[in-house]
Amino acid sequence: MKLLFAGRVCGGIARLAHSPVLSFAMTRAKVTWEREPRWPAVVALLATGGLYMALPRSLVAGPRWALLVIILVLVIPTIISHRAGRHALNHWLGLTVSAVVTVAMICSLILLVAALPAHKEAPPELLRSAAALWITNVLVFALWYWRLDAGGPNQRDRKAAHTNGAFLFPQMQDRPGTAPTEESRWSPNFFDYLFIAFNTSTALSPTDAPVLARWAKLLMMLQATISLAVIVLLAARAVNIL
Repeated sequence: MKLLFAGRVCGGIARLAHSPVLSFAMTRAKVTWEREPRWPAVVALLATGGLYMALPRSLVAGPRWALLVIILVLVIPTIISHRAGRHALNHWLGLTVSAVVTVAMICSLILLVAALPAHKEAPPELLRSAAALWITNVLVFALWYWRLDAGGPNQRDRKAAHTNGAFLFPQMQDRPGTAPTEESRWSPNFFDYLFIAFNTSTALSPTDAPVLARWAKLLMMLQATISLAVIVLLAARAVNIL
């Protein structure tokens, strides 16, 4: 009798373990626990403010510390809104701070182009300025890709796996005949988008992640154009020096 009762209990536990309700609950628990970290994006934003302060005064519109202050003013409520679960507000604040650093970078690039024929900058300063703008270009567009792909990090946190987005990451591709693994529940984070932005600025084209969405193609075209402009300006200045 006891063996029969124990067998029924074990069978009930086994059926419960394979039930759709429990599987869904476990999936939701996993998604909630493994939320995408936000600190890399915050570090990238602060780095753009620091790079802006390192530019010469002639390549900065307004005080050099102004951009870093604006970033801090916008990042603090962005973090608070994320902690409070105000995802819509968090999303729009993130877009706002990304737009601010993008405008600042483009203004500095325009000033650099205008200053180049007049030889206002010494070669060492020009090299440092171009390097700072190139790195800023990588960080700024990594923030855009991270913020917009698949609805942004808040939307990606709600999904068990990243199966539909603007970029086709290698981890998203199905492998027929293989059992589900941890890799099949993979989702990108900021470092994956930073890798895309770095490749776009160096190779001037996508590498391991094909681009699917039109908005992402337009952003990558803009990023590659800015990177190419910085490289061409450096080359032209070097030829004049030699």
